Amino acid sequence: MRSRNRRWLPLLVAVTGAVALLVPLAGASSAKTPTRVNTWAPAGTASVHPGVMTNSPSGQCTANFVYTDSAGNTYLGQAAHCTSTGGQTDTNGCEADSLPNGTLVEIDGAAHPGVMVYNSWNAMKAAGETNPDVCQYNDLALLRLDPADVANTNPSIPFWGGPNGVNTAGTVAGDKVYSYGNSSLRFGVTQLSPKSGTSLGTDANGWDHTVYTATPGIPGDSGSAFLDAQGRALGILSTLQVAPMPGGNGVGDVSREVAYAAAHGISGLQITNGTVAFSGGTSVLGLIKLPL
Repeated sequence: MRSRNRRWLPLLVAVTGAVALLVPLAGASSAKTPTRVNTWAPAGTASVHPGVMTNSPSGQCTANFVYTDSAGNTYLGQAAHCTSTGGQTDTNGCEADSLPNGTLVEIDGAAHPGVMVYNSWNAMKAAGETNPDVCQYNDLALLRLDPADVANTNPSIPFWGGPNGVNTAGTVAGDKVYSYGNSSLRFGVTQLSPKSGTSLGTDANGWDHTVYTATPGIPGDSGSAFLDAQGRALGILSTLQVAPMPGGNGVGDVSREVAYAAAHGISGLQITNGTVAFSGGTSVLGLIKLPL
């Protein structure tokens, strides 16, 4: 396990455009995701999908994956810290405060706000969680979509396609990773949203992956989905690392975050596969994509 003596910067951006300081925001196997019976909106016309912006009273983030549960609900994921009410150095999800479950969160492209029905920070405090790795890196919130918006939803990751399963074994140094961030700080230059890069491997007993991408995640990209080299769901963007090497990002392990949510109130939670096939490659400032 690598040292956890790292310095972090936030990836939450306030709705007004000012950065809210939340420091930190903290060969793999795959678990197959069951096929959804319902028909999703076409990827090319869906208004709700991974990569859209979410806007809570605390600030703006980027949505990660689409999720479903055994009760038939559909969710859009964001980072738990996106609804933080704590101070600049409140970094431990077992201690930091969040807006309560039931908070309404605006979702770009949706006609109705999503209802935050699960937040890992709230769940960990309610459960009395003490595992330091879980407290530091479990950073998932679920926004339940209105049925009218589900009809306009597609689970595919923009530009890359996928996910096509879930990575449950982590990464090793040098593994390729892919993401899509949509921060408003890019001023609408969507060519900068797709990112590819490499992982430095998994630490924190499987709960964290440090990655380097071009371009790095920036404030407002918080919560972005990360895929592995096979297009499987890998993690959720939480932090910007500034030491020991600048430009890295901390990515929470989504397989563990989903399992925690399923064990703490969201029965049968699963990540939904994309309808567009994953097409990996290399994004240079988001401008080109080359085959592996």
